[in-house]
Amino acid sequence: MSSAPAWTAGTPVARDSRPRLWWEIAIVLGLSLGQSAIYSIVNIVDLSTRPTPLHNQTAQVNPSQSSREVFDFIYQVLGNGFDLFAVALVIFLLWQPALSGFRRIGLDLTRPGRDLGRGLLLFLVIGIPGILFYALTRLIGITVTVQASPLDAHWWTVPVLIFAALRAGLQEEVIVVGWLFTRLRQLGWGTWTIILSAAVLRGSYHLYQGFGPFIGNAVMGVVFGWAYTRWGRVMPLVIAHTIIDIVSFVGYPLAVHLFPGVFA
Repeated sequence: MSSAPAWTAGTPVARDSRPRLWWEIAIVLGLSLGQSAIYSIVNIVDLSTRPTPLHNQTAQVNPSQSSREVFDFIYQVLGNGFDLFAVALVIFLLWQPALSGFRRIGLDLTRPGRDLGRGLLLFLVIGIPGILFYALTRLIGITVTVQASPLDAHWWTVPVLIFAALRAGLQEEVIVVGWLFTRLRQLGWGTWTIILSAAVLRGSYHLYQGFGPFIGNAVMGVVFGWAYTRWGRVMPLVIAHTIIDIVSFVGYPLAVHLFPGVFA
């Protein structure tokens, strides 16, 4: 027997309570992915108005933070670790006396087998076509060269990239789906309005990579949002997102070697 989607517990609140929710949304997004979206929008305007074509420009994900190995490692761990405080904040804000924030959005280990299976399914549906879509948008010139793992090769490089992938999966799925869906539902928004709005937000903070990643991540947002409204759990989304990013980050050097015209 399937339980009702957890996010439907966010039934519309009284009108006089809505300003507080709007302030919460503004503050949380301003401290996290909303801030990233604004910077990305400014960045794509900057890149698009330069004389160099967009496809000849480069964006880095997980760049090296220091030429000194020990400090590069420390900065990488601190940067990814502190980003998770926004995740902790929204879980805290969702907490209720009889229902934890984790259980409320389905971020727990109560259904490991089903969550893993659904996560792998989402990876197959989104991850593999997403890589092909990136290659296509590179070829038609609307996406910059995304260096997914420009870190120098050290013993800790792969573990740090896996940590970065987990951080991204938790940050995006817990904030943009689990928490934001609940709050917008409480504000009285309809299901597809929520899904499409969150998908546009997801695409917008990837605009620094070009217009192709905006489209691709917005489509991912629609699929993930629909899945959440069906399953009521963010755990499969976190699993899928983490696997997608691990493949992208760790597999990037191999992709450059095999297809230099697309990924280099």
